[in-house]
Amino acid sequence: MGPTRKSNVCRRLSRRALGFFARDAGVVQRTNLGILRELVCQESTKFKNVWTTHSKSPIAYERGRIYFDNYRCCVSSVASEPKKLYEMPKCSKSEKIEDALLWECPVGEVLPDPSDYKSSLIALTAHNWLLRISATTGKILEKIYLASYCKFRYLSWDTPQEVIAVKSAQNKSSAVARQAGIQQPILLYLAVFQVLPFSLIGILEINKRIFGNVTDASLSHGILIVMYSSGLVRLYSFQAITEQAKNGIQEMECCSLESDWIYFHPDASGRIIHVGPNQIKVLKLNEIENNSSQHQISEDFVILANRENKNENLVTVTASGRVVKKSFNLLDDDPEQETFKIVDYEDELDLLSVVAVTQIDAEGKAHLDFHCNEYGTLLKSIPLVESWDVTYSHEVYFDRDLVLHIEQKPNRVFSCYVYQMVCDPAEEEEILNKSY
Repeated sequence: MGPTRKSNVCRRLSRRALGFFARDAGVVQRTNLGILRELVCQESTKFKNVWTTHSKSPIAYERGRIYFDNYRCCVSSVASEPKKLYEMPKCSKSEKIEDALLWECPVGEVLPDPSDYKSSLIALTAHNWLLRISATTGKILEKIYLASYCKFRYLSWDTPQEVIAVKSAQNKSSAVARQAGIQQPILLYLAVFQVLPFSLIGILEINKRIFGNVTDASLSHGILIVMYSSGLVRLYSFQAITEQAKNGIQEMECCSLESDWIYFHPDASGRIIHVGPNQIKVLKLNEIENNSSQHQISEDFVILANRENKNENLVTVTASGRVVKKSFNLLDDDPEQETFKIVDYEDELDLLSVVAVTQIDAEGKAHLDFHCNEYGTLLKSIPLVESWDVTYSHEVYFDRDLVLHIEQKPNRVFSCYVYQMVCDPAEEEEILNKSY
């Protein structure tokens, strides 16, 4: 008989979590995730590119599922080869899905319908319908019409798995209005909905007359985040931040073409992640000493890009022999220097995943770094095999033992690269034995 094939480590850990090896599945699950984190971060572990696919329509990823053809076709990414889960009927352009979020039922709540206990896809269509679709069959379970006076385009979680924010496309003044000196006061709309069943909480206008010359806005954990072209970010929480909120305005000290971005940490710690081209600041809200009614924002830790200092004085000599020194400063998002492009959080392994890119000549190289979520310490770095063109749109996801890179090239060509974890069998066995 030939050698016995070793089963996938994630599958073995999942079997143990279901109670095959212990009575208390909760304790085993936490142990499993600790083992998996150690396996992921050990030096000998590699991430191998197992398959690549291309498409003429957008590709999206949500929790082990890859979506093609505007979410119409769903493929499982857990297996070593893609496996189709379902395919929805073809639809018109106005009915296509533009954005979606995966919703999973809350624990310990009695829900009105048996189908509510299974995962759903909250989807936004091109003609402003909000749908709840079964994540396993593609069947539409619930739908609601949003509005006719604007075009809604983006979905995000306000409160994860409970409240969603639906953001409209930004309003742009017409050429006739600009010539007449008329400015569009409303930049965009934010509609806020409770999930299951869909119920409208409210629609918020981001009005330039109220907020000033804003460039974008988003909603997270009940706090409105408003961004400005000057690099300023304002946080509004009605009273808690604007009235009680030392350092409520954060400024990233950088000189770059692309703007920085800020959002609340997905780990529900109340911390804030502020990302610039060459640094990532993790901020926290804490009470001011001797004044519990007021809060301030302070740095928890900072992650810096690995760079050489190329800011230097250039020396030139004139025809008369006079020495002239010129100060030469590079932009912070100079493509020849390592630049942060994507920051995400793997909740089960409690790791921050950071994509850093360096463009050398015409070819860019990217690597995915895993950082400790508590202290920011670098634990592991994974090189991506494919080249990275900074002029293209990119998304990178890290999910347990899987890394997935989605790239949009010119002429609407979308590529998906899937990496899976590969361990040294001897070291894997050693870590598993050490856990008991």
